[in-house]
Amino acid sequence: MRSSSDHDAGGRVDDATTIVITGGGSGIGRLVALGAARRGAHVVVWDRDGAAARSVAHEVAEAGGRGSAIVVDLSEADEIELAAAETLALGPVDVLVNNAGVVSGRPLSELTAAQIDRTMRVNAIAPMLVTRALLPAMRDRGRGRIVTVASAAGFIGVAGQTDYAASKFAAVGFMESLRAELRKERSPITTLTVAPFYIDTGMFDGVSTKVPALLPILSQARVATQILAAIESRRTLLALPPLVRLVPAIKVLPTALADRLADALGVNEGMDGFRGRPAGAAQQPVDGAGAS
Repeated sequence: MRSSSDHDAGGRVDDATTIVITGGGSGIGRLVALGAARRGAHVVVWDRDGAAARSVAHEVAEAGGRGSAIVVDLSEADEIELAAAETLALGPVDVLVNNAGVVSGRPLSELTAAQIDRTMRVNAIAPMLVTRALLPAMRDRGRGRIVTVASAAGFIGVAGQTDYAASKFAAVGFMESLRAELRKERSPITTLTVAPFYIDTGMFDGVSTKVPALLPILSQARVATQILAAIESRRTLLALPPLVRLVPAIKVLPTALADRLADALGVNEGMDGFRGRPAGAAQQPVDGAGAS
């Protein structure tokens, strides 16, 4: 049983909660939405795909919550502002989950400028802009929980993920700085960074792991459950699997030794068989499935 201080520090999800989930029309976002719905929450689904957003909002209602769908392209700052205004018109936001993400899955030499730009806009810049748009209302109410689904690739560079890893390093840095700012101003608003290894959502279809006992391909259903549990806790970091929490320690080692350890874990081989989503879908805002 939790105390009231636990509720204040975390972001209890129940029938009095409004939770915004970007990229909520598919993958992890959809599953987190349905988990919140079963707790009776009002779930506001942000997605570029209007049909998918409305479908999940309908599923939320069927699961016992209240669903709202907002169509937004997170690569466009103006659309984020409009979506935030539309969301706040529905009522105050208790929990924000910056979940949407895109992946190219190609070596740097094969990436176009447009692909790099979109990856950075959706994965790195959008979480900052969405948070900036919704944070003032949380401050006015004196409570809130801000969650960003980053990636294990936000801790260590990975071959075949130059743009993706760069965007996730940015997301991790953003959340660390935001947490510092909130702590400095003694704000009751809390943060949670989620850093998963590859998840079986289809976003990273074709990837592999060399040591599944230590770095398994994660079940999206289990990850969604763990994210909801972490939202309701005092945690500031959810690393999946637990070994990911130790990844930053590798950077303490001499570079040559760190590289050999990464190679032994198969970190730079995982993308060799990458296929991703079907053609035309890989650069859509989908879910926040991370990768090491």
